[in-house]
Amino acid sequence: MKILQEFREFAVRGNVIDMAVGVIIGTAFGRIVTSLVNDVIMPPIGMLLGGVHFGDLALTLKAATAESPAVVLTWGRFLQTVTDFLIIAFVVFLLVRIVNRMNRRAEETVEPPVPSAPSKQEVLLAEIRDLLAQR
Repeated sequence: MKILQEFREFAVRGNVIDMAVGVIIGTAFGRIVTSLVNDVIMPPIGMLLGGVHFGDLALTLKAATAESPAVVLTWGRFLQTVTDFLIIAFVVFLLVRIVNRMNRRAEETVEPPVPSAPSKQEVLLAEIRDLLAQR
């Protein structure tokens, strides 16, 4: 039973839940970027290049036979995936940059702590020291 209790404590920690939310949102964001690249960015580029559909760009390494399928190098899909990655990497870069700026501003606005008043013991010891110095 102790292992189940330890697992429950681990699973409900704030960091684990935050990480799970981040993974879910990241996955959804990846799908949005994939749709952006496949449905919005690549079609106009393909149109400008003479009606090319990047998903169909491939190089046949070995033709299909009755016994085996064709061996195809689909470099157009790879190009779309690289474009997805570059967009996601750029957005993550911008987010990290914004967070770093906010952290720097927060550090700049933090005032140094005001020293606290000496304790009663320190005050009494200082008075005793001063009295001994006067003798």
